[in-house]
Amino acid sequence: MLKRVSTVCGRGAMFGVMALAASVSAVAAQTTVTLNQSKPQVVYATLRAGAYADKNLPTTLTTRAADSADSHRRALLKFDTQNTIPAGTSVTSALMTVTVKSGSAAASRTIGAYQVTTSWTETETTWNRRRAAAAWITSGGDLGSLVAQQAVANVPDTKVTFDVTPLVKQAVSGALGSSRYTRLALMDLDAATVDSTRDFYTPDDANPALRPVLTVTYGAAAPKPPTPGPTATLRVLDWNTHHGGVGTDGKLDADRFIEKAASFKPDIVSLNEVERFTGWGNYDGPAVMAGLMKQYTGQTWYYKFTTATGSANGNGNLILSRFPFDATEVRLLSHNRAAVNVVINVNGRSINFTSTHLDADSTSYRLDEIGELTSWSRGLAEPRIIAGDFNAWPGSTETATMKSTYVDSWAQAQADGTAVAYAGNTAGNTRNSRIDYIYYSKAATALTLQSSQVFDVRDANGVMPSDHRPVLSIFAVN
Repeated sequence: MLKRVSTVCGRGAMFGVMALAASVSAVAAQTTVTLNQSKPQVVYATLRAGAYADKNLPTTLTTRAADSADSHRRALLKFDTQNTIPAGTSVTSALMTVTVKSGSAAASRTIGAYQVTTSWTETETTWNRRRAAAAWITSGGDLGSLVAQQAVANVPDTKVTFDVTPLVKQAVSGALGSSRYTRLALMDLDAATVDSTRDFYTPDDANPALRPVLTVTYGAAAPKPPTPGPTATLRVLDWNTHHGGVGTDGKLDADRFIEKAASFKPDIVSLNEVERFTGWGNYDGPAVMAGLMKQYTGQTWYYKFTTATGSANGNGNLILSRFPFDATEVRLLSHNRAAVNVVINVNGRSINFTSTHLDADSTSYRLDEIGELTSWSRGLAEPRIIAGDFNAWPGSTETATMKSTYVDSWAQAQADGTAVAYAGNTAGNTRNSRIDYIYYSKAATALTLQSSQVFDVRDANGVMPSDHRPVLSIFAVN
């Protein structure tokens, strides 16, 4: 059922403050919505791998860590926060509760609640496909951020509550795209075992008290950023690290690399070829680089990393930001490439920022990856920025394809007369050509490009901290 309960806070004891109290009460009014009715409020399905990877399972809600491929299962839930919660309202709390129906021998399993980043159809979705006519980009569901996790017992009728407030806030605000539904996946995070099964009661259960429920509390409409209004500056840096900071002298020196990156005073950074426990450097490169940024700037830096293949360790893309993340997402692309996206708030604007690194050798591979990248990013709210090593020169088909919906910030700055390079590199080449880019979407009306610069990072001996040069673009955020 859908229940709304409103409470109004703040009463003045004296008549002289009653008018003020009434005004405060209107702003502080809180409404609670409970979503637990099957279709259309809540839809669900289970994804099962192996021999069942193409079988639709719309009547169960099960998790299991794979002791065999055939046994691996994840549970999907979608709550209608689009039609039940007014757009633009300020969500203060969102709690999802599920009830254990049965569990196998393992007394406790860690279950994670993940954002599902693409839409799916209850009666069609499988391990391989989100709809009959559309595959998941990544088999097993297109998963974004881990929103919450809980230990789940095997005792029937145990209730487990996940705090999914950050995800519901983003969904309701429209920051995740045009759809304001809240889509979640439950996944067993512990080691694989035959005893890991957890069956949960479904939204179709006759007893409403046993069904999955999303309880959302929200207040008055969130204030919208004034348009036009005050502007803030966003300094965006993109730099390929060359395997975590291998300089042109052949020496791996992350400290040297980050010290130079910090000197450009960026607000958010896209770094490519960052290494995590690889043969190039047996250390946690993303964590080390975030720590070094704090050392050289005196500020806290937030970071999100993905390897090119989605595995825990390897070479990949790193975003560093002075702004905390409202949401994060990883998108695997074809040919062992990936993109990582974060949502930051600047001057009251939610900005989607993506870092990627495309194939080094094949035009056709890069075009595949650009097609996937731009298709996926269309589901992200404006304004959007995509930065990274595209391995494509400015006159290439790949660049032309990106420029159909995005603006190349360096090229635009050149046209505006605000591009800066240095003697001997007036074209702004970031390697042998200009292959590293900061793109912003053509519909990003809240962003105004102020300038773009490619830096000369040679030291007195002509050594660079990487075999690439960094590019910095500065935007006004209105």
